[in-house]
Amino acid sequence: MRANYRLQRLFVEAQLKGDEDLPASKDQFHYLAHVLRAEQGSDVLLFNGRDGEWLAEVDFPTRKKITLKIKEQVRPQPAPCDLHYLFAPLKVGRMDYMVQKAVEMGAGVIQPVMTQHVQGKINNYERLAANITEAAEQCGVLAVPELRQGEKLNEILDSWPADRALIFCDEAAETQNPLKALKPVRSEKLALIIGPEGGFSDEERALLRSKDFVTPIPLGPRILRADTAAVAAMAVIQAAIGDWY
Repeated sequence: MRANYRLQRLFVEAQLKGDEDLPASKDQFHYLAHVLRAEQGSDVLLFNGRDGEWLAEVDFPTRKKITLKIKEQVRPQPAPCDLHYLFAPLKVGRMDYMVQKAVEMGAGVIQPVMTQHVQGKINNYERLAANITEAAEQCGVLAVPELRQGEKLNEILDSWPADRALIFCDEAAETQNPLKALKPVRSEKLALIIGPEGGFSDEERALLRSKDFVTPIPLGPRILRADTAAVAAMAVIQAAIGDWY
């Protein structure tokens, strides 16, 4: 069943089931009452990443309180997305955009990776997590991706599970055709890693290429910014060997 994009969607932590009433949080009250100017009896959609999507009715028991009256499930919970997305942090504005697009493109895990040429850093994981949740609310995703703490590239590779294919965008790849490079990938468990604006160092490229579970791919003849490369790579992966295929 496709998402209903006409109704506002809200992420909640609580369990969702029929004929239950949930109090809106302070932020949700502000958003519904003052931003959306929701009226008594307005419909919204609720999800928590576990119980599917539910239709709820906005109720104002007092002027300073909103209760969300759950009515019925409208979409069951799908299987979680199994594409892991790893990235070298960028400057905040562009990193926000990149993370939002990763959610839209089906990332199930999002993890920063510290590389030699990394230019950005993450000072506030709560802000990044909120950005991920907001993206899920806006694009109809029911499973909010897991945000993992950043690690150094060599540490991640040392503990990498051998049954998950790791695809990295290598500007020095021998071909310009990513589809040809992806053909040999047989694993259903996929991950993508995008380097920083300056690219991976020679040592990092050599380390990545030395791993049996790593597949380098190009992204065509043009040089792409890191946030653009992320969207392009995820689209290619999902179309060639992912959940679009």
